Amino acid sequence: MHVNEGILKALEAESIEILRETAAAFKNPVMMYSIGKDSSVLLHLAIKAFYPAPVPFRLLHIDTTWKFKEMISFRDKIVADHKLNLIVHTNQEGATSGANPFTTGISEYTRIMKTVALRQALDHHEVDAAIGGSRRDEEKSRAKERIFSVRDEGHSWNPRNQRPELWRSYNTRLAPGQTMRVFPLSDWTEGDIWRYIQQEKIEVNPLYFAKDRPMVKRGDQLIMVDDDRYPLNPGEVPEPKMVRFRTLGCYPLTAAVESNATTISEVVDEVLKVKLSERATRLIDGANEDSMEKKKKEGYF
Repeated sequence: MHVNEGILKALEAESIEILRETAAAFKNPVMMYSIGKDSSVLLHLAIKAFYPAPVPFRLLHIDTTWKFKEMISFRDKIVADHKLNLIVHTNQEGATSGANPFTTGISEYTRIMKTVALRQALDHHEVDAAIGGSRRDEEKSRAKERIFSVRDEGHSWNPRNQRPELWRSYNTRLAPGQTMRVFPLSDWTEGDIWRYIQQEKIEVNPLYFAKDRPMVKRGDQLIMVDDDRYPLNPGEVPEPKMVRFRTLGCYPLTAAVESNATTISEVVDEVLKVKLSERATRLIDGANEDSMEKKKKEGYF
């Protein structure tokens, strides 16, 4: 067996075990579906884990109303193809108040439309465990997470108050008021994700592949003008550039990278040569190293 195949087989087995443990241990788990590559792998693993039975938990998508149009169309296609049970939640109070990535401020917009929205959805649907596709290699604070990561009342996270996980012995017990975040892809890297997508022929969003797209340059970042809500500077005209996205989110806050990779194999080759995390193209992370940790302590995934 090729060394990469052996690694992927071990990672797959670990993730499937975690998904089955979650289904068995909790009354009302949900799987976060952000429509990105990690979500696509997580969904594929869940389908494998419980086949031929359907996936035994609902999917949850937090819709800020600022996602790429191709994310929403892809989401709806996948849900229909696999007959999945999807919850879509938007912070309606935030949307009504006009919270947006431009005038609200990135951090406050993220808090209102992502963090608060997630807490609302988990509370409303009485979720005791939320499964997500975060990986330890993405960002420093995410490397502090356990696979089964306890959240205290109000979905707050205390990285110093997490349980040890020795020899894959998971502690899934919850005290009153606590909930769990579960990370089956913790031990995967971005390269593993793409190699697994290639091996399993998993369908992923077209935004991950290079194409001429209408772009503007803001600072050092290339931003796609996905609809007429994006405020252009005087005299500014979006220009077509051959780009793809390494990560997906709200389009005004997600930068593209110039690329000619139009196939899975070309994307894999490109990813394995890049040393910078894909989070570098997410404007929501801000300049401070602890900004993600602060958001996670407030309930962000």
